[in-house]
Amino acid sequence: MIKTADIRNMSDEEIRSRIDDTRQELMNLRFQIVTGQLTDTSRLKGVRRQVAQLETILHARELANVREGEK
Repeated sequence: MIKTADIRNMSDEEIRSRIDDTRQELMNLRFQIVTGQLTDTSRLKGVRRQVAQLETILHARELANVREGEK
């Protein structure tokens, strides 16, 4: 898991790249569950949470940029 402070230090492009990678990992975990290969199902929750965390920080930055443009 990545800490929130580390995510905030990333550039927007790095966050988008990390979101893509994490979504790919989530898809792979889902396939592993269906095929019965995944024994640690708690990883699924952690990966979903990480995607949400990355998207939330990216969205907050986008809103901040919009607000800066309005001033």
